[in-house]
Amino acid sequence: MTKPIAENRRARYDYFIEETFEAGLMLTGTEVKSLRVGRANIAESYASVEGRTIKLINADIPPYGHANRFNHEPRRHRTLLLHRKQIDKLIGAVQRDGRTLIPLKLYWNEKGLAKLEIGLAKGKKNHDKRETEAARDWQRDKARLMKGDRGD
Repeated sequence: MTKPIAENRRARYDYFIEETFEAGLMLTGTEVKSLRVGRANIAESYASVEGRTIKLINADIPPYGHANRFNHEPRRHRTLLLHRKQIDKLIGAVQRDGRTLIPLKLYWNEKGLAKLEIGLAKGKKNHDKRETEAARDWQRDKARLMKGDRGD
């Protein structure tokens, strides 16, 4: 996997990611060109069930500079391409268990196709966030202490 085009760094802080899926995106030509330049933002976006499909909502792919009047709508709803079994599983989890579909990473795969990694997530409460932060701080301090011990 190559360097991500866009990443949702806040997702793992705000949610427990239970499972991840790789989804294709139904894009127009100018959207692909804009992504090739490396411009996109999925930080405030989410995926939602619409009928029997899953759509990416509020993802910002800015207009391509050289496309003038043939440009795309920057925040339009984009259909995610998944297998029917995966779609049914995700729809069930969202409707039954109250899970959320969060985009984690937008990247190019080996074939040069734009892919979106989405996570089936459960929201964290404030005390969960503090716990996660404390554990991360402890890991950092522990690594620093271990590094200091070797030098003596």
